[in-house]
Amino acid sequence: MRQWMIYGANGYTGKLLARAAAERGLQPVLAGRNRSAVAALAAELSLPHRCFDLSQPEQVRENLQCMQVVLHCAGPFSATSQPLIDACLTTGCHYLDITGEIDVFVAAQSRQAEAEQAGIVICPGVGFDVIPTDCIAARLKLALHDADRLALGFDTVSSLSPGTARTSVEGLKYGGRIRKDDRIQTVPLAYQSREIDFGNGTKHAVTIPWGDIATAWFTTGIDDIEVFLPMAPSAAARLRRLDRFRPLLGLAPVQALLKYLVARRIHGPDLHQREAARCYVWGEAQNRAGKKIVARIETANAYDVTVEGALYAVGFLLENEPAPGYYTPSRLLGPDCIEQLPGSGAMHIE
Repeated sequence: MRQWMIYGANGYTGKLLARAAAERGLQPVLAGRNRSAVAALAAELSLPHRCFDLSQPEQVRENLQCMQVVLHCAGPFSATSQPLIDACLTTGCHYLDITGEIDVFVAAQSRQAEAEQAGIVICPGVGFDVIPTDCIAARLKLALHDADRLALGFDTVSSLSPGTARTSVEGLKYGGRIRKDDRIQTVPLAYQSREIDFGNGTKHAVTIPWGDIATAWFTTGIDDIEVFLPMAPSAAARLRRLDRFRPLLGLAPVQALLKYLVARRIHGPDLHQREAARCYVWGEAQNRAGKKIVARIETANAYDVTVEGALYAVGFLLENEPAPGYYTPSRLLGPDCIEQLPGSGAMHIE
Protein backbone atom coordinates (compact mmCIF):
# COMPACT_ATOMS: atom_id res chain seq x y z
CA MET A 1 0.00 0.00 0.00
CA ARG A 2 1.37 3.39 -1.00
CA GLN A 3 1.37 5.64 2.04
CA TRP A 4 1.22 9.41 2.05
CA MET A 5 1.00 12.07 4.73
CA ILE A 6 -0.64 15.42 5.33
CA TYR A 7 1.59 17.38 7.71
CA GLY A 8 -0.22 20.25 9.42
CA ALA A 9 -3.51 18.38 9.10
CA ASN A 10 -5.04 20.23 12.05
CA GLY A 11 -4.72 23.67 10.45
CA TYR A 12 -7.54 25.35 8.51
CA THR A 13 -6.48 24.13 5.06
CA GLY A 14 -5.09 20.87 6.44
CA LYS A 15 -8.52 19.99 7.82
CA LEU A 16 -10.18 20.77 4.49
CA LEU A 17 -7.71 18.45 2.78
CA ALA A 18 -8.03 15.69 5.35
CA ARG A 19 -11.83 15.71 5.17
CA ALA A 20 -11.84 15.80 1.37
CA ALA A 21 -9.42 12.88 1.26
CA ALA A 22 -11.50 10.85 3.70
CA GLU A 23 -14.69 11.53 1.73
CA ARG A 24 -12.99 10.03 -1.34
CA GLY A 25 -11.92 6.90 0.49
CA LEU A 26 -8.26 7.92 0.63
CA GLN A 27 -6.12 6.98 3.62
CA PRO A 28 -3.54 9.69 4.32
CA VAL A 29 -1.58 9.63 7.54
CA LEU A 30 -2.51 12.82 9.41
CA ALA A 31 0.39 14.51 11.15
CA GLY A 32 1.40 17.66 12.99
CA ARG A 33 2.90 18.79 16.24
CA ASN A 34 -0.36 19.40 18.14
CA ARG A 35 -0.97 15.92 19.48
CA SER A 36 -4.49 16.44 20.81
CA ALA A 37 -5.76 18.27 17.71
CA VAL A 38 -4.26 15.78 15.24
CA ALA A 39 -5.51 12.79 17.24
CA ALA A 40 -9.03 14.23 17.48
CA LEU A 41 -9.21 14.84 13.73
CA ALA A 42 -7.84 11.37 12.97
CA ALA A 43 -10.44 9.79 15.25
CA GLU A 44 -13.23 11.79 13.61
CA LEU A 45 -12.14 10.65 10.12
CA SER A 46 -10.96 7.13 11.08
CA LEU A 47 -7.49 7.83 9.70
CA PRO A 48 -4.04 6.95 11.05
CA HIS A 49 -2.00 9.74 12.61
CA ARG A 50 1.45 10.64 13.88
CA CYS A 51 2.66 13.53 16.00
CA PHE A 52 6.12 15.05 15.69
CA ASP A 53 7.81 18.43 15.68
CA LEU A 54 9.83 19.64 12.71
CA SER A 55 12.49 20.97 15.08
CA GLN A 56 13.51 17.35 15.81
CA PRO A 57 15.25 16.07 12.64
CA GLU A 58 15.50 12.46 13.79
CA GLN A 59 11.77 12.34 14.57
CA VAL A 60 10.95 13.84 11.18
CA ARG A 61 13.08 11.28 9.32
CA GLU A 62 11.68 8.42 11.39
CA ASN A 63 8.08 9.42 10.65
CA LEU A 64 8.67 9.82 6.93
CA GLN A 65 10.01 6.30 6.56
CA CYS A 66 7.81 4.31 4.15
CA MET A 67 6.01 7.47 2.98
CA GLN A 68 5.90 7.96 -0.77
CA VAL A 69 4.56 11.55 -0.63
CA VAL A 70 4.22 14.21 2.05
CA LEU A 71 1.83 17.13 1.53
CA HIS A 72 3.02 19.93 3.78
CA CYS A 73 0.35 22.37 5.03
CA ALA A 74 1.91 23.87 8.18
CA GLY A 75 3.09 27.41 7.53
CA PRO A 76 4.71 29.81 7.66
CA PHE A 77 6.71 27.75 5.20
CA SER A 78 9.72 30.03 5.53
CA ALA A 79 10.20 28.35 8.92
CA THR A 80 8.86 24.86 8.24
CA SER A 81 9.70 23.85 4.68
CA GLN A 82 13.45 23.32 5.00
CA PRO A 83 13.40 20.68 7.77
CA LEU A 84 10.73 18.68 5.96
CA ILE A 85 12.55 18.90 2.61
CA ASP A 86 15.76 17.82 4.39
CA ALA A 87 13.98 14.74 5.70
CA CYS A 88 12.43 13.98 2.31
CA LEU A 89 15.86 14.06 0.69
CA THR A 90 17.12 11.57 3.26
CA THR A 91 14.15 9.20 3.18
CA GLY A 92 13.29 9.32 -0.53
CA CYS A 93 9.84 10.83 0.03
CA HIS A 94 8.35 13.19 -2.57
CA TYR A 95 7.66 16.71 -1.22
CA LEU A 96 4.59 18.86 -1.96
CA ASP A 97 3.34 21.96 -0.17
CA ILE A 98 0.77 24.74 -0.55
CA THR A 99 3.03 27.74 0.01
CA GLY A 100 2.92 31.02 -1.86
CA GLU A 101 6.10 32.41 -0.28
CA ILE A 102 8.68 33.65 -2.79
CA ASP A 103 11.74 32.78 -0.71
CA VAL A 104 10.49 29.24 -0.14
CA PHE A 105 10.24 28.71 -3.90
CA VAL A 106 13.73 30.12 -4.42
CA ALA A 107 15.16 27.85 -1.71
CA ALA A 108 13.40 24.81 -3.19
CA GLN A 109 14.71 25.63 -6.69
CA SER A 110 18.25 25.64 -5.28
CA ARG A 111 17.85 21.98 -4.26
CA GLN A 112 17.37 20.68 -7.78
CA ALA A 113 20.62 18.68 -7.79
CA GLU A 114 19.92 17.19 -4.36
CA ALA A 115 16.43 16.13 -5.43
CA GLU A 116 17.82 14.47 -8.56
CA GLN A 117 20.41 12.58 -6.51
CA ALA A 118 17.81 11.50 -3.92
CA GLY A 119 15.36 10.41 -6.62
CA ILE A 120 12.51 12.61 -5.37
CA VAL A 121 10.23 15.35 -6.66
CA ILE A 122 10.14 18.70 -4.86
CA CYS A 123 7.11 20.72 -5.94
CA PRO A 124 5.95 23.53 -3.65
CA GLY A 125 2.87 25.61 -4.40
CA VAL A 126 0.33 22.93 -5.39
CA GLY A 127 -2.64 24.99 -4.21
CA PHE A 128 -4.19 28.24 -5.36
CA ASP A 129 -0.67 29.47 -4.75
CA VAL A 130 0.39 28.98 -7.54
CA ILE A 131 -1.39 26.46 -9.81
CA PRO A 132 -3.73 28.85 -11.70
CA THR A 133 -1.19 31.60 -12.33
CA ASP A 134 1.57 29.11 -13.12
CA CYS A 135 -0.64 27.42 -15.74
CA ILE A 136 -1.48 30.81 -17.26
CA ALA A 137 2.24 31.68 -17.38
CA ALA A 138 3.04 28.40 -19.12
CA ARG A 139 0.23 28.76 -21.66
CA LEU A 140 1.18 32.37 -22.46
CA LYS A 141 4.78 31.35 -23.07
CA LEU A 142 3.62 28.59 -25.41
CA ALA A 143 1.48 31.10 -27.30
CA LEU A 144 4.16 33.84 -27.47
CA HIS A 145 7.53 32.07 -27.52
CA ASP A 146 9.62 35.26 -27.51
CA ALA A 147 7.78 36.96 -24.63
CA ASP A 148 10.15 38.87 -22.38
CA ARG A 149 7.62 40.50 -20.00
CA LEU A 150 4.93 38.78 -17.97
CA ALA A 151 2.17 40.16 -15.75
CA LEU A 152 -0.10 37.89 -13.73
CA GLY A 153 -2.90 38.51 -11.28
CA PHE A 154 -6.16 37.35 -9.73
CA ASP A 155 -9.34 38.71 -8.21
CA THR A 156 -11.21 37.05 -5.36
CA VAL A 157 -13.42 38.14 -2.48
CA SER A 158 -12.38 35.17 -0.35
CA SER A 159 -11.30 35.96 3.20
CA LEU A 160 -8.03 34.65 4.60
CA SER A 161 -7.35 31.59 6.71
CA PRO A 162 -5.42 32.14 9.97
CA GLY A 163 -2.28 30.61 8.48
CA THR A 164 -2.38 32.77 5.36
CA ALA A 165 -2.99 35.86 7.48
CA ARG A 166 0.01 35.09 9.68
CA THR A 167 2.18 34.58 6.61
CA SER A 168 0.96 37.93 5.25
CA VAL A 169 1.93 39.60 8.52
CA GLU A 170 5.41 38.14 8.29
CA GLY A 171 5.69 39.33 4.68
CA LEU A 172 5.00 42.99 5.52
CA LYS A 173 8.62 43.54 6.58
CA TYR A 174 9.86 42.48 3.14
CA GLY A 175 7.81 45.02 1.20
CA GLY A 176 6.85 44.46 -2.41
CA ARG A 177 8.71 42.15 -4.81
CA ILE A 178 9.00 42.04 -8.58
CA ARG A 179 11.35 40.30 -11.00
CA LYS A 180 13.31 42.81 -13.09
CA ASP A 181 16.19 42.00 -15.45
CA ASP A 182 16.29 38.41 -14.15
CA ARG A 183 16.59 39.48 -10.51
CA ILE A 184 14.03 39.43 -7.72
CA GLN A 185 13.96 43.01 -6.48
CA THR A 186 12.45 44.54 -3.34
CA VAL A 187 10.20 47.50 -4.10
CA PRO A 188 7.74 49.59 -2.05
CA LEU A 189 4.33 48.14 -1.23
CA ALA A 190 1.80 48.75 -4.05
CA TYR A 191 4.76 49.70 -6.24
CA GLN A 192 3.02 49.67 -9.65
CA SER A 193 -0.62 50.18 -10.52
CA ARG A 194 -2.72 49.64 -13.65
CA GLU A 195 -6.27 48.97 -14.80
CA ILE A 196 -6.95 45.26 -15.42
CA ASP A 197 -9.94 43.22 -16.52
CA PHE A 198 -9.41 39.97 -14.63
CA GLY A 199 -12.51 38.54 -16.30
CA ASN A 200 -15.19 40.29 -14.26
CA GLY A 201 -14.79 43.93 -15.26
CA THR A 202 -11.91 46.39 -15.24
CA LYS A 203 -10.49 47.24 -11.81
CA HIS A 204 -7.62 49.25 -10.38
CA ALA A 205 -4.84 46.85 -9.37
CA VAL A 206 -1.42 47.04 -7.71
CA THR A 207 1.63 44.81 -7.57
CA ILE A 208 1.89 42.26 -4.75
CA PRO A 209 4.79 40.02 -3.63
CA TRP A 210 3.31 36.74 -4.96
CA GLY A 211 5.08 33.42 -5.45
CA ASP A 212 5.01 33.63 -9.25
CA ILE A 213 7.88 36.10 -9.06
CA ALA A 214 9.94 32.96 -8.48
CA THR A 215 7.89 30.16 -10.06
CA ALA A 216 6.85 31.80 -13.32
CA TRP A 217 10.50 32.49 -14.09
CA PHE A 218 11.32 28.79 -13.64
CA THR A 219 8.32 27.84 -15.78
CA THR A 220 8.86 30.34 -18.61
CA GLY A 221 12.37 31.79 -18.38
CA ILE A 222 10.88 35.29 -18.65
CA ASP A 223 13.08 37.83 -16.84
CA ASP A 224 10.55 40.59 -16.03
CA ILE A 225 7.53 39.46 -13.98
CA GLU A 226 4.93 41.31 -11.89
CA VAL A 227 1.82 40.03 -10.07
CA PHE A 228 -1.27 42.20 -9.50
CA LEU A 229 -4.26 42.21 -7.15
CA PRO A 230 -7.30 44.53 -7.35
CA MET A 231 -7.17 47.36 -4.85
CA ALA A 232 -9.07 50.62 -4.61
CA PRO A 233 -6.85 53.66 -5.24
CA SER A 234 -7.51 54.95 -1.70
CA ALA A 235 -6.44 51.63 -0.17
CA ALA A 236 -3.35 51.53 -2.40
CA ALA A 237 -2.42 55.04 -1.22
CA ARG A 238 -2.69 53.93 2.42
CA LEU A 239 -0.50 50.92 1.69
CA ARG A 240 2.14 53.15 0.11
CA ARG A 241 2.12 55.36 3.20
CA LEU A 242 2.46 52.27 5.39
CA ASP A 243 5.58 51.31 3.44
CA ARG A 244 7.49 54.12 5.17
CA PHE A 245 7.06 52.26 8.46
CA ARG A 246 8.14 48.89 7.05
CA PRO A 247 11.28 48.61 9.25
CA LEU A 248 9.03 48.82 12.32
CA LEU A 249 6.73 46.09 10.98
CA GLY A 250 9.58 43.59 11.20
CA LEU A 251 10.24 44.18 14.91
CA ALA A 252 9.46 41.18 17.06
CA PRO A 253 6.98 42.96 19.41
CA VAL A 254 5.05 44.39 16.44
CA GLN A 255 4.97 41.01 14.70
CA ALA A 256 3.79 39.36 17.92
CA LEU A 257 0.97 41.89 18.34
CA LEU A 258 -0.19 41.55 14.74
CA LYS A 259 -0.19 37.74 14.93
CA TYR A 260 -2.12 37.89 18.21
CA LEU A 261 -4.77 40.02 16.52
CA VAL A 262 -4.88 37.57 13.60
CA ALA A 263 -5.42 34.64 15.97
CA ARG A 264 -8.30 36.44 17.67
CA ARG A 265 -10.09 37.84 14.64
CA ILE A 266 -9.47 35.54 11.67
CA HIS A 267 -10.92 32.04 11.51
CA GLY A 268 -11.12 31.37 7.77
CA PRO A 269 -14.16 31.34 5.46
CA ASP A 270 -16.98 28.89 6.07
CA LEU A 271 -18.51 26.65 3.40
CA HIS A 272 -21.08 29.23 2.27
CA GLN A 273 -18.44 31.96 2.01
CA ARG A 274 -16.14 29.67 0.03
CA GLU A 275 -18.87 28.67 -2.41
CA ALA A 276 -19.68 32.34 -3.07
CA ALA A 277 -16.08 33.40 -3.67
CA ARG A 278 -15.21 32.54 -7.27
CA CYS A 279 -11.73 33.49 -8.51
CA TYR A 280 -10.75 35.26 -11.72
CA VAL A 281 -7.18 34.72 -12.88
CA TRP A 282 -5.44 36.78 -15.57
CA GLY A 283 -2.12 37.00 -17.34
CA GLU A 284 -0.47 39.11 -20.04
CA ALA A 285 2.70 38.36 -21.98
CA GLN A 286 4.53 40.85 -24.17
CA ASN A 287 7.55 40.60 -26.49
CA ARG A 288 10.13 43.20 -27.47
CA ALA A 289 8.14 44.14 -30.56
CA GLY A 290 5.23 45.14 -28.33
CA LYS A 291 2.93 42.25 -29.21
CA LYS A 292 0.69 41.30 -26.29
CA ILE A 293 -1.50 38.30 -25.55
CA VAL A 294 -3.86 37.88 -22.61
CA ALA A 295 -5.16 34.77 -20.85
CA ARG A 296 -8.02 34.44 -18.39
CA ILE A 297 -9.67 31.64 -16.45
CA GLU A 298 -12.41 31.50 -13.82
CA THR A 299 -11.93 28.98 -11.02
CA ALA A 300 -13.57 27.81 -7.83
CA ASN A 301 -12.70 29.67 -4.64
CA ALA A 302 -9.05 29.69 -3.60
CA TYR A 303 -9.44 27.07 -0.85
CA ASP A 304 -11.29 24.60 -3.08
CA VAL A 305 -8.60 25.08 -5.74
CA THR A 306 -6.01 24.33 -3.07
CA VAL A 307 -7.78 21.17 -1.91
CA GLU A 308 -8.41 19.87 -5.42
CA GLY A 309 -5.00 20.89 -6.73
CA ALA A 310 -3.08 19.38 -3.82
CA LEU A 311 -4.98 16.08 -4.00
CA TYR A 312 -4.47 16.03 -7.78
CA ALA A 313 -0.71 16.43 -7.23
CA VAL A 314 -0.63 13.70 -4.60
CA GLY A 315 -2.50 11.30 -6.86
CA PHE A 316 -0.17 12.09 -9.74
CA LEU A 317 2.92 11.23 -7.71
CA LEU A 318 1.36 8.06 -6.31
CA GLU A 319 0.53 6.82 -9.80
CA ASN A 320 3.47 8.13 -11.86
CA GLU A 321 7.25 8.24 -11.74
CA PRO A 322 8.38 11.60 -13.12
CA ALA A 323 12.07 12.36 -13.39
CA PRO A 324 13.36 13.54 -10.01
CA GLY A 325 14.06 17.21 -9.39
CA TYR A 326 12.42 20.52 -8.60
CA TYR A 327 9.15 21.31 -10.38
CA THR A 328 6.61 24.08 -10.63
CA PRO A 329 2.99 22.86 -10.73
CA SER A 330 2.58 23.32 -14.48
CA ARG A 331 5.89 21.56 -15.13
CA LEU A 332 4.84 18.58 -13.00
CA LEU A 333 1.12 18.33 -13.77
CA GLY A 334 0.94 19.98 -17.19
CA PRO A 335 -0.01 23.53 -18.25
CA ASP A 336 -3.67 22.52 -18.57
CA CYS A 337 -4.02 21.03 -15.08
CA ILE A 338 -6.00 23.98 -13.70
CA GLU A 339 -8.74 23.22 -16.22
CA GLN A 340 -8.96 19.67 -14.85
CA LEU A 341 -9.91 20.82 -11.36
CA PRO A 342 -13.59 20.92 -10.30
CA GLY A 343 -15.06 24.38 -10.58
CA SER A 344 -12.65 25.62 -13.24
CA GLY A 345 -13.76 26.89 -16.61
CA ALA A 346 -11.75 26.84 -19.82
CA MET A 347 -8.75 29.10 -20.21
CA HIS A 348 -9.28 31.78 -22.86
CA ILE A 349 -6.30 33.27 -24.69
CA GLU A 350 -6.61 36.33 -26.89
